[in-house]
Amino acid sequence: MALNLKNLSTRTLSAVVFVVVLVSCICWNVYSFTTLFFILSIWGLLEFYRLIEKNKVRPNKPLGVLAGILIYSWDLVRFNDSIFSSFINLKVLCLLLPIVFLIFILELYRKSETPFLNIAATVIGFLYVVLPFKLFSSIPVEPKTIIDISGATPDFVYAWQIPLGIILLIWSNDTFAYLVGSSIGKHKLFERISPGKTWEGSIGGGILTIGAAFLISSKINTSLSTLDWLVIASIIAIIGTMGDLIESMLKRSTGVKDSGSIMPGHGGILDRFDSLILASPFIFSYLYLTH
Repeated sequence: MALNLKNLSTRTLSAVVFVVVLVSCICWNVYSFTTLFFILSIWGLLEFYRLIEKNKVRPNKPLGVLAGILIYSWDLVRFNDSIFSSFINLKVLCLLLPIVFLIFILELYRKSETPFLNIAATVIGFLYVVLPFKLFSSIPVEPKTIIDISGATPDFVYAWQIPLGIILLIWSNDTFAYLVGSSIGKHKLFERISPGKTWEGSIGGGILTIGAAFLISSKINTSLSTLDWLVIASIIAIIGTMGDLIESMLKRSTGVKDSGSIMPGHGGILDRFDSLILASPFIFSYLYLTH
């Protein structure tokens, strides 16, 4: 009993710290927001590589991390003069491309029996982890900035309400799906991967998350319309749930319970942000194409 209480206290404390840090960095300014998700992306990438190594695959971690840093650095100077921004972005691209192909070249000298898997794991790592975090960090801008990729952003405004709203919808979906599933869930959603998830929980969580989107659109002042928030909520309910299942699939394939231990009682970065990782590219693409 004492041990259970201790575990509960540890989980509660780590969850409170996690929420406070995340919300504070999102709301403070664009630099705290960008820095936090840069750290999360690289930490998550290292978790991914440690997971894949359990299957005796040897990703090229130094080059993978360097490529991840450059991917996240892309367009970070978009707040400045357009000519300067475009110049820096070109420099980043000129560094990134050789590094990606160096992954193939250096595999010649690693004397591994699984070169194909090593290369694939290295590249998939920064595409699966870092790119979604990068796209998410590019979302909180006004619509004019979203559609202008030339670097010309004189009217740039950091709209912290947008990433905060997305995070709140993800938490809503997770919480409502768990509550509904625990109460009335009977039909397994994907028993082979996640025995605890049910269709009832997923559908109920999605419906209530859409309801939360109505509330967010009325209470949070952003350039996004109610329809935008409803689409984002739908993406989170469907794609975010798939992200959770994908993370469970990856962990099962390596025989581990958690991707890491950065959050006592809650696992690692990939455990906490699995829904965001898969949903971010869809949300970014929707906003880019419609604004």
